[in-house]
Amino acid sequence: MARGVLVAVVGPSGAGKDTLLDGARAALAGDPRYRFVRRCISRPATAGGEAHEALSPAEFAARAAAGGFALTWQAHGLHYGIPADIAGDLAAGRVVVANLSRAVLARAAARLPLRVVEVTAPAAVLAKRLAARGREDAADVTARLARAAPLPAGLAVTRVVNDGAPEAGIAALLDLLRSA
Repeated sequence: MARGVLVAVVGPSGAGKDTLLDGARAALAGDPRYRFVRRCISRPATAGGEAHEALSPAEFAARAAAGGFALTWQAHGLHYGIPADIAGDLAAGRVVVANLSRAVLARAAARLPLRVVEVTAPAAVLAKRLAARGREDAADVTARLARAAPLPAGLAVTRVVNDGAPEAGIAALLDLLRSA
């Protein structure tokens, strides 16, 4: 069987990555060719945001030391990990889909077959979505939008501009995943 591919979904906060991923996951439910990875994060499950496997910092460190992650990174004072068992999915030819940080893309590309989907939206749309979440004040939203996080050079990147109805963004992501 052909080797699979890790599809890394990246983009700024407010771009709608989780919305697109949730829609694509629902549309492909039951299709064994696809796996949507549940990230491990060192934050409580009750903290809101995406559904994730909640680990304490000590649990995260122990799992990392035991080789339990294919990829790890830190952001916003938290530890993030992608389970090591994706290796079996890739070997079986599956498309593995994960919400990754731009900071880990170069490491991912060096070790795994990788395609990158960058989900983005115009700055005004990002600002409106971030404000609607209510997690940050206006100054924090402005600072978050000002942070530039370029993608590493040399990666195969496809951009999805998610500035309309969620169904349009989901359809675009599904097209990309089905062509992976």
